[in-house]
Amino acid sequence: MSDFGRLLAHSSSEDQLLAEAAQLAQERLQADSVDIILSTASGEVVLRASTSHPDFVGRVRFSSQKGVTGHVIETGEVVVRQLGDQHPEEIRFPGTEREEFAFEVFAPLADLGVLVVRYRSHKPSPEVAEVSEEIALALAGWRRAYEMGGHADRLGALSEVTQSIATSPYVEEIIQLLVNVTAEQFGYKVCTVRLLDESSEELVLRATQAKSSEYQRKRSIRVGESIAGRAVVEQRPIVVPDVLSEDEYIGHELAAQQGLSSMICVPLTIEDHAIGVLTCYTEEPHDFSPVEISALETIAQQAAFSIERAKLQVRSTLMQEMHHRVKNNLQQIVSLLRLQLTHRHYGSIDEAINDSIHRILAISAVHDLLSREDLDRVDLKTIAETLVGHLQQSYLTPQKAFQFDVRGDHVRLSMTQATQVALMLNELLLNAVEHGFAGAEGGEVHVTFEAADDQVSLWVANNGHPLPAGFDISTSGNLGLQIVTSLARGLGGTFRLYDSHSWAVAEVKFTRVTSD
Repeated sequence: MSDFGRLLAHSSSEDQLLAEAAQLAQERLQADSVDIILSTASGEVVLRASTSHPDFVGRVRFSSQKGVTGHVIETGEVVVRQLGDQHPEEIRFPGTEREEFAFEVFAPLADLGVLVVRYRSHKPSPEVAEVSEEIALALAGWRRAYEMGGHADRLGALSEVTQSIATSPYVEEIIQLLVNVTAEQFGYKVCTVRLLDESSEELVLRATQAKSSEYQRKRSIRVGESIAGRAVVEQRPIVVPDVLSEDEYIGHELAAQQGLSSMICVPLTIEDHAIGVLTCYTEEPHDFSPVEISALETIAQQAAFSIERAKLQVRSTLMQEMHHRVKNNLQQIVSLLRLQLTHRHYGSIDEAINDSIHRILAISAVHDLLSREDLDRVDLKTIAETLVGHLQQSYLTPQKAFQFDVRGDHVRLSMTQATQVALMLNELLLNAVEHGFAGAEGGEVHVTFEAADDQVSLWVANNGHPLPAGFDISTSGNLGLQIVTSLARGLGGTFRLYDSHSWAVAEVKFTRVTSD
């Protein structure tokens, strides 16, 4: 076994093998400098070991078709250059332009790359070609051993990831497990999952194990945009050797801040339909091997299947619960109608029926949104905008001009809470229009939302008539306000009505629950 073959016995990584091989080659060939330049799957070559410029290792990259290196890779010939010789596409490493060598020898490392040996004063050793062959054999042997062991490691990692995501019935838990376990098992710096929002044709960041809040707030990207968007369109893994030098990549500044280097984007597909993308980053320059890419593709397919299965399970559960919920809501409508019968404040049958219609529409709005939004969560702001639309159709006339403004945080609620809040919003909007602007030709109504952790606040304010002096909700005969008081209490929250800066303000506060 050659000296280079013995390096296999104690090298713990390919980088260590190459660094020691370069040092051993320099000693054996009595050279002044030895570089090992290897080809990558992306069509580039990268400096992987250097006895004179170790700080450039992994940082110097260029096309495998350029310079003397490209010629040697293409032809397999040994090239000897003397001082003063020029090559039409000569490439020098940054910072080495002033170094002059009497001789430079470029020898092929089989089909793996090029060995570059430099001498300042004496002629090259005749053993350069022999040494390059021995290094190539040692490197090929290392890679075969790594692939065999790596294959077992990848299979173990693959099994760990797929088992983790296959056991969860929840979408959010699946994608969080996917990024956490993949990063841990494969040693990646950052893993992210973006899921496709088909309505907007955007890939939305849904999970990452990165701790940086800035990374967690990364914007959505359009399908076809950047590397991840292109991976979804082309439905194939895309590897980027260095994200910092890739023009198509979005987010160079954040990548530099997080210390990210190489990247792979793997689409999550179901029957030739992409539903998202898994993106993995490494901290150091990394060549994603075919075995590694194949393992990630398998993980992505399993994740896509698990996500779709979880969505179907949730929708199936919702369908089973829908009958029960509709029955409860119909009972709630019956209770409201009976409550109306005990209040004789309506001026006509039309008024009573219109109030009932608005309450039924409030409940209907939640069911409609649930069928269009994400599984078992409804956006509170969207509910308000829907109710405002119903109200405008009923109350906007040429004689009356009301301006509505819905603002604040997007707050997602479970169906039960969403139904209660929709009924409260309906009563507060009706109260603002009917009582705040009684006899007036119009005015402004503002609906505002705010969420701090799980504490939700909503305000419905109007610039109409102020509250009567000494007003007390508990003694008010207003049916709508009594309904809001009861619903707020049922949510474990509070309801207040007060004047503030010439505006009448209704305030409801409650704690959001994570499930029904």
